[in-house]
Amino acid sequence: MFAIHAIRAIRAFRALGLGCVALLTPLYAQDYPGKTVTIVVPFTAGGGVDNVARLLADKLRVTLKQNVVVDNKPGASGMLGANAVAKAAPDGHTVLLGSAGETAINPHIYKGRMQYSPEKDLAPITLVSRVPNVMVVAPTLPVKNIEEFVALGKKSSKKLSYSSSGIGNVQHLNGELLEELAGIGLIHAPYKGAAGQLADVTTGVVDATFTSYAAARPFIQAGRVKVIAVTSAKRMPSTPEVPAIAEYAPLAKYRLENWFALFAPAGTPAAVQEKLNAAVVAALNDAEVAKRMREAGFEPAPMSIAQFKDFVKTESAAFARIVEVAKVVAE
Repeated sequence: MFAIHAIRAIRAFRALGLGCVALLTPLYAQDYPGKTVTIVVPFTAGGGVDNVARLLADKLRVTLKQNVVVDNKPGASGMLGANAVAKAAPDGHTVLLGSAGETAINPHIYKGRMQYSPEKDLAPITLVSRVPNVMVVAPTLPVKNIEEFVALGKKSSKKLSYSSSGIGNVQHLNGELLEELAGIGLIHAPYKGAAGQLADVTTGVVDATFTSYAAARPFIQAGRVKVIAVTSAKRMPSTPEVPAIAEYAPLAKYRLENWFALFAPAGTPAAVQEKLNAAVVAALNDAEVAKRMREAGFEPAPMSIAQFKDFVKTESAAFARIVEVAKVVAE
């Protein structure tokens, strides 16, 4: 009998404890943020992710009524910064604004060598922006669109080449997917950054490249490269004159784009996650913020937490398939 009463007492105590947590979580969210919020960007300053982070930080300082700073932690294909957030205190004061690489691609390439698990150690907050790449070709290459590029690839006596900013990133996978769907062979030339990969296209050393519109725009405007397609499923509102690769019927299934998103450390209280989500979604829906993002080639794409969780799973599976088919091996 004593044992039964003891078990009942323990259960009651646990229920009381859970009830206290449930009551405290919304109160904690009301006090959040209680100090500076740090947005970790796992890349160097001046790049696409960094620019979006600073744009959001300016808006969030007003919305959250707290100081918001950007901390660049580049290295290890973005994994250094992502790992720092994964190991940070789960209170919402340190968050990650990263790209698809650190959370949806690298796990399939680096596998057991990663120091964190995106699925277990990071809490998805919201998608921030879709970032399709544009495909540009050398000015001397005798093609005006993706159909002519594929035709040239099939009849040329030598394989066409394309550059990217490294092995295993979205740009590289753009080329691998094109090879698969078009049935052509391409030579991949990995570079260490956008400047080099574009420079060699302007001179014809490399036939083509996939890169962000922001990086390619000066070269396009100067006539040093020809833009022939965008890698999203449909044309982008910011560049309606650039056709999607998928508009060419044999490549109708083509869609592969980078994206930027916000994550918090796993274990961050649900109410804080929701407050972060609401603040970022409001910022992305601001007309001026959206305008500035689109001008840089970034399409705002806010989501609820539930929507974004499903999005990450779907994207991760799509990237995993390409990595497996192409047999991509990490550097």
